[in-house]
Amino acid sequence: MNRFPKKLLSLLDKRKTENNFRTLSLPNKNLVDFSSNDYLGFSKNPELKTLKDSILKEYQIQQQGSTGSRLITGNSQIHVDCEKQIATFHNGEKALLFNSGYDANVGVLSSVLQRGDIVLYDELCHASIIDGMRLSFATAFKFKHNDVSQLQELLKKNKSAENIYVVTESVFSMDGDCALLKEISAICKSQNAYLIIDEAHAIGVYGEKGRGLCNELNIEQDCFARIYTFGKAMGVHGAAVVGSNDLYNYLVNFARSLIYTTALPASSVALIKASYNLLQNTNQTKALQENITLFNELTFKLQNKINSTSAIHCFLIEGNENAINASKQLINKGFDVRAIKSPTVKAGTERLRICLHATNTKQELQQFSDTLKNNF
Repeated sequence: MNRFPKKLLSLLDKRKTENNFRTLSLPNKNLVDFSSNDYLGFSKNPELKTLKDSILKEYQIQQQGSTGSRLITGNSQIHVDCEKQIATFHNGEKALLFNSGYDANVGVLSSVLQRGDIVLYDELCHASIIDGMRLSFATAFKFKHNDVSQLQELLKKNKSAENIYVVTESVFSMDGDCALLKEISAICKSQNAYLIIDEAHAIGVYGEKGRGLCNELNIEQDCFARIYTFGKAMGVHGAAVVGSNDLYNYLVNFARSLIYTTALPASSVALIKASYNLLQNTNQTKALQENITLFNELTFKLQNKINSTSAIHCFLIEGNENAINASKQLINKGFDVRAIKSPTVKAGTERLRICLHATNTKQELQQFSDTLKNNF
């Protein structure tokens, strides 16, 4: 048997005693989906495959793998055209594909932030943002969630820094609430700070034709970089960074998570193109917004519910064991809802994380809300 460090075993044992030991499980296909990030139902939409196959045929692509990094053999015309399509759709000069949203955040933050720079970030930012900052040589300070007053104080306090960056998500992945982007954008303008926004959970949900919250609030051109992830509402995989031509060139030269990894294969890029084509020619974003409005109307009296206009809705249930048991209750009643435990969220703020979809029927929403009212 291979040796394993005792210190690491003790960490695993601690997870078990604290009821937050993670395991990988297969999804139950017989449940009503209130847990996946497939907000528009694109991953199950047969039209997506039809569009992908048509695109692959158009480009006469036969090879299965990309065979190398973008800088060696992994680049192709479909990659270039896909990036042009994304940049145009999101009103940016350029877009650059990454293999995942995690890779995009790590690539941008670890390469852009330099020694002597200051980066300010919302305390609830995603782990990929935290990891990207940790890999840089910049000094990072967090501000309380959506506390624009504290952000302004930190900006003024650090105004002598050569460059100051502000990083936030537009929709927070665990709470489902939105950043105060209009206020944050205005503050960044007044203090000459560079604004970086992760739109992972906003694309397909907000804005014209699902362009995101930056589009809805008309602040796209105020951003230094915007990150769009395709594994949520877009129903596929990968991500893109949208920004200036200079940012594109800089990332191609310095973003290690782009340079030193095998490129997305053409089949994956075709799926991304297909998903954007579908997004521009569907009413699913409108259908999702209607379901969000209905669900809020049905559940507005429930206590411990975090207010949200996004696809993510949460009910706080303190304690890992309590959250797990609540999830099991709902699963037994036919609804796929997962518990979010500490340390993923702060201890004492454990919760049920509920994801709404354009494909959820009005009857499903009514039955689910009734179950919540009768049990919690």
